[in-house]
Amino acid sequence: MKGKLIPNKMLSQDAFSQWLGIEILECEIGRCKVGMTIRKEMLNSMYKAHGGISYALADTAFGFAANTHGKYAVSIETSINHIEALNEGDYIVAESVIENVKNKLGFNIIEVKRGQELVALFKGVVYRTSKDWQE
Repeated sequence: MKGKLIPNKMLSQDAFSQWLGIEILECEIGRCKVGMTIRKEMLNSMYKAHGGISYALADTAFGFAANTHGKYAVSIETSINHIEALNEGDYIVAESVIENVKNKLGFNIIEVKRGQELVALFKGVVYRTSKDWQE
């Protein structure tokens, strides 16, 4: 199993991403774009989106793209820079592109955007296992 079937399967088994309201916008081997809307229950004490929300969206894009090559892939290190605060009702998009698959480790930078505005920058390292995705 390869390509966009894997992220769709992953999302169907991912209660947290479903709770967030994440939707797959585009997906192909090595690339996945996901989006979601910030809801009231995602706000912190300053009435801005909790930092974990944009982090979770980027991490989901990262994980989905990393797995499209057909092998189970898991993140081993991630970090995020929050650039702009997010508000209730904002629609944000994260896109992950993993272009080169040569060894067990993959490195990626995911941009999180509100429209054309960069709101967060996520960096991740993924480990590719030898286990194949099954239908």
